[in-house]
Amino acid sequence: MQHQIVISTDGHCGADLWDYKPYLEQRYHDAFDPWADNFSDAWADELDQDRPANNRSGVASAAAPLNWDSQLRLDYIDSQGIAAEVLFPNTPPPFYPSGVLTSPGPRSRNEYELRFAGLRAHNRWLADFCGEAPDRRAGFAQIFLDNIDDAVAEVRWAKENGLRGVLLPGDHVLKMVSLYYPSYDPLWAVCADLEMPIHRHAAAPTESVYEGGDASQLVHFVEIQFYTARAISHLIFAGVFQRHPDLRFVTTEIASATEIARELTKMDMMYRLRDMGTGTPFYAHVKDALANLPRSPSEYFATNCYVGGPHDLRMALEAGIPNLMWGADIPHAEGTGPFTLEALRATLWDLPETERDELLATRAADVYQFDLDQLRTVADRIGPTMEQLATPLPPESRPKYPEETCCSVFRGVAVEA
Repeated sequence: MQHQIVISTDGHCGADLWDYKPYLEQRYHDAFDPWADNFSDAWADELDQDRPANNRSGVASAAAPLNWDSQLRLDYIDSQGIAAEVLFPNTPPPFYPSGVLTSPGPRSRNEYELRFAGLRAHNRWLADFCGEAPDRRAGFAQIFLDNIDDAVAEVRWAKENGLRGVLLPGDHVLKMVSLYYPSYDPLWAVCADLEMPIHRHAAAPTESVYEGGDASQLVHFVEIQFYTARAISHLIFAGVFQRHPDLRFVTTEIASATEIARELTKMDMMYRLRDMGTGTPFYAHVKDALANLPRSPSEYFATNCYVGGPHDLRMALEAGIPNLMWGADIPHAEGTGPFTLEALRATLWDLPETERDELLATRAADVYQFDLDQLRTVADRIGPTMEQLATPLPPESRPKYPEETCCSVFRGVAVEA
């Protein structure tokens, strides 16, 4: 019976708080202890704390042992039929002011020094964690863009130590990250040369309610999709993919992939400005930038950009968004676990096998250099069968939302009695 190889392109991991210390350079140990003793995360401290640690929402899941217990993690993804996974951070690296997905970038030289030391500690822990199952894990080096020489050196270290990509810092209302700057070109060059795809993961762009008030999380939900898609226009309009055609960019865990479709439509419309006349000096700079792009934005997206783990995967497919890759979002409660097979049956059962295989395996294997022959052995042991995936999930078999699962696939679905 043929089994499907399943690769999740959206997983999260990280060390437990004090376990980062051995990976931190000795000169920062005196500063680490008081930080660790006093660390708290205003985004997560009151969220999902009454639920099991391994089943909490994204920003509240930093205490999940699935983040750092290697064998527990392998046993869990085996139970979900997942042969391999791509790993984003989930626990706060040393000297972060809050969670890894909620903090703004460093805003002073001293903060940059400490925070970058913390990122390097995470990257070194991650290299060891991935090294425990190298055929089944692909991890990313975190970097900041405040010092490009530092960033380039860290990318080179990451490649030499088995990591397979780079996570760029996210936008935040307290510190925006503009990817169109020419000064970043050495970073794009080294990532392209070393075949290290660059990434953006959905992150909270606002302050916690304690700093920003009750509306801050509402604004977060309103604007998170804008910030997730924002990087695409920066990289394309800055000519990054034109200068570095081998560079790959992945945006991950976008909750509304149709936002990308709107962004591409808007960019293609702006691209047509290059063929229009003008009499204003301001437009001359726009036309100069567009003149350096022989292809339309949607064409660059199709050759250089990917979307990992969209929660509305089926809607994204029907919207015609190219280069989609499935993700389980483990250990986040809004992900597919512990009902991954049910989620796959509910969303992908009627796809042709070749299309389903691209979404679940071959595209991710190409981007992240997984060996499909090695994963075939794993999948034949734990993976879902083609017959299972092609069987629709009847309403009575769907997990109840939110009693049994927070997975967005089952959100709002009526279950027959």
